[in-house]
Amino acid sequence: MKENNSIQSDTWRRLKKNRGAVFGMIIIILAVIMAVFSYLLAPDHSPYANRMILEIGGQKPGYHQSFLLTRKQQTPPGVSWMERLFSGVDDRYDWQPVTAWLQQGDSMIVQKFIDEGISERQAFYHPPGNPDMMIRSKTFWLGTDRYGRDIMSRLIIGVRVSLAVGLITAILSLSIGIFLGALAGYYGGRTDRAIMWLLNVIWSIPTLLLVFALTLLLGKGFWQVFIAIGLTMWVNVARIVRGQVLSVKELEYVEAATALGYNDSRIILRHILPNILGPVMVVAASNFASAIVIEAGLSFLGIGVQPPQPSWGLMIKENYNFIITHNPMLALAPGIAIMLLVLAFNLLGNGLRDALNVKV
Repeated sequence: MKENNSIQSDTWRRLKKNRGAVFGMIIIILAVIMAVFSYLLAPDHSPYANRMILEIGGQKPGYHQSFLLTRKQQTPPGVSWMERLFSGVDDRYDWQPVTAWLQQGDSMIVQKFIDEGISERQAFYHPPGNPDMMIRSKTFWLGTDRYGRDIMSRLIIGVRVSLAVGLITAILSLSIGIFLGALAGYYGGRTDRAIMWLLNVIWSIPTLLLVFALTLLLGKGFWQVFIAIGLTMWVNVARIVRGQVLSVKELEYVEAATALGYNDSRIILRHILPNILGPVMVVAASNFASAIVIEAGLSFLGIGVQPPQPSWGLMIKENYNFIITHNPMLALAPGIAIMLLVLAFNLLGNGLRDALNVKV
């Protein structure tokens, strides 16, 4: 036990000395915090940050606008703090952009914003102190998309999709890859040849093409794309695990366990797998990063996460035409977010490889 603790502390010490790995861990921790508390951090608390204000669509970062908030006729029911944390809360007010307003007696007179340089005069019954109507100003720090939705809010909430696809992909790929790789490496013979034949078949099919096929088979949607990506990324894990098991099963402690009469499942689970987790962790970090990129690509092509749920790839698809016009940040912001998160997992994977002295 003391030896294991010493190995873990040495690994952690080497990992902390790697600045790239530390930077990656910081980015990942911030992304996880942002994903958990996204609806509390996002300026737009509505579900999926889907508050559409068409009049202010396609605005540049730092855009500032005042709004007249009028209570909706059908007020949405209240939600608990936990429901708001996980799914947001429906707007109780309609947001109407205005350029000027004036309270006269029991009337609110506003100039409603229609387009750049165009406004319309409107008057509303509004006794002073009436909470059903109010004026509020808001700054859109990353601008608005073509539907007038807050890019920053959708970017913050979209991190949930990227982390979720990485996590589910890692779980699926590790589960299948470790199981098949351990069987192939430990038993050898016909079992090894059958599993290696399957690996070679899957390996020969381009990953993106296989994901397309599984996505079309399972259908479009949030969970379907996660499962499709996870079912295509276990090959690397199985190959690494097989090689590690082949080398480890010849060591003395495995032979001792066999001589003591332990069954195969106990030897694999208790004695072999814990000693080959280093390479598996490195491959898992790589798969995490690859899954984020693949999900973004699928969403960009329209067969991944479906609107109005925000996904960074879907945000690029919805706004890429602004790159060559007046507001490239609408597509660049989610692209930079994807780059940072993928870079973080790759840096962490490289740091783990160096800290664990893994040769893959």
